[in-house]
Amino acid sequence: MSIFVDDSTRVIVQGITGGEGEFHAEQMLEYGTDVVGGAVPGRGGQQVHGVPVYDTVQRAAEEEDADASVIFVPPTFAADAIMEALDSPLDLAVAITEGIPTQDMSRVKKRLSEVDTELIGPNCPGVITPGETKLGILPGNIFSSGDVGLVSRSGTLTYQVVDNLTERGIGQTTAVGIGGDPIIGTTFVDALRKFEADDDTEAVVMCGEIGGEDEERAAEYIGAEMDTPVVGFIAGRTAPPGKRMGHAGAIVSGSGTGTAESKIDALNEAGARVGDTPEQVADYVEDLL
Repeated sequence: MSIFVDDSTRVIVQGITGGEGEFHAEQMLEYGTDVVGGAVPGRGGQQVHGVPVYDTVQRAAEEEDADASVIFVPPTFAADAIMEALDSPLDLAVAITEGIPTQDMSRVKKRLSEVDTELIGPNCPGVITPGETKLGILPGNIFSSGDVGLVSRSGTLTYQVVDNLTERGIGQTTAVGIGGDPIIGTTFVDALRKFEADDDTEAVVMCGEIGGEDEERAAEYIGAEMDTPVVGFIAGRTAPPGKRMGHAGAIVSGSGTGTAESKIDALNEAGARVGDTPEQVADYVEDLL
């Protein structure tokens, strides 16, 4: 099985006529993703890589019976693109765009609480069920099908850990990058809950980083609700206090939470094994299987 997406997922690409959208739509098609339409205001009637383009997400979803979208729209307009996806008959929207203003995402977050559509991202690499489908910019060649789920705030760290797992013959059910912005849709707990309910996921890798309290909340869920074993990794152990380290969410406030130490301690107390390096994460996963 898988979470979020599988080989039956029918995908719309918002922003498919732009450089990033066009390039990654082609990559997704080559991977085997069922990209059935694009949505760009004013570009309806065109085709990109043989995919029909519509003026609105609503029209694309209805005409092509789509259930997911992936969003490659510039930051200034990305929140409106997400809102359009949330107001359409889709189950899932994946926002790749980086740099969406926090004020705009506050508006999106409020709308999320009012609809059934799930949002992954923004500022994320996307989601992949290996051998079936990918939505986003994930390099499909490093993934392999198997029984380990992965959820991560960092795209680059996702690639490193997955590459280590695949080299050892350890495949993945689904890998999801939730994004490193302060305001996102799907959280660690949301993804962990789905992996826990997936009969084919035998273990989960959770890759976090300094800043915020999402990893501590995930640790609470792991300790209270999960039977599936979890292996963790926390990036940013050597970051100076108060220093932003790449992601907008990776800022330690000084409140006693959000540090690498607090996150590692919380995961250890919850029963998760926390690797010091991505290679050690693979070691721990290998021990579990």
